[in-house]
Amino acid sequence: MLSRRAFLASAAATVVAPAAWAAEDDAWRRLRQGTYVILIRHASTLPGLGDPPNFRLDDCATQRNLSDEGRAEARRLGERFRAERVPVARVYTSPWCRCRETAMLAFGKAEDWEPLSSSFDFPHREAEYTERVKKRIGGYGRNSPGGNVVMVTHNVNIAAVSRHSVAPAEMVLMRPDGCCDARPVERVKV
Repeated sequence: MLSRRAFLASAAATVVAPAAWAAEDDAWRRLRQGTYVILIRHASTLPGLGDPPNFRLDDCATQRNLSDEGRAEARRLGERFRAERVPVARVYTSPWCRCRETAMLAFGKAEDWEPLSSSFDFPHREAEYTERVKKRIGGYGRNSPGGNVVMVTHNVNIAAVSRHSVAPAEMVLMRPDGCCDARPVERVKV
């Protein structure tokens, strides 16, 4: 016989799980409209925080890179986008190797864009980068590129733009305002 606590936990799970699934289905349905900017944190990396001292952007061997698990996450991300028939018009990425590799494994294309660069080691750049990213996102509200725009970047950048801290390979859907900003709509973990 179930205890009262076990019964209540089971009942709560029965109610909460379908609601979470419905919310996830709604997010993918919205993405099929092709009107969002999707901020994606790079997939899982090798252990560590930030990059090793004296790293160079032109040499991936000097950076903290994706782990095997991270490469699998990036592939799953792309597979989910394709399975859900989500249109992707453009993919921008931070020039850090872990971001570029995430984008390439998931979407097969990526264009480096400096304002998506990590501001973790360069906090003096955060305000400038955040402003430039917000302006670009906002501009897609009046000039649609014909599908969603993906921006693969770092948690510190996503938090500055959306006020959400995200896990590796997690997304924040942004609705462009048509001018110079955007508002976060939802977080999605694949």
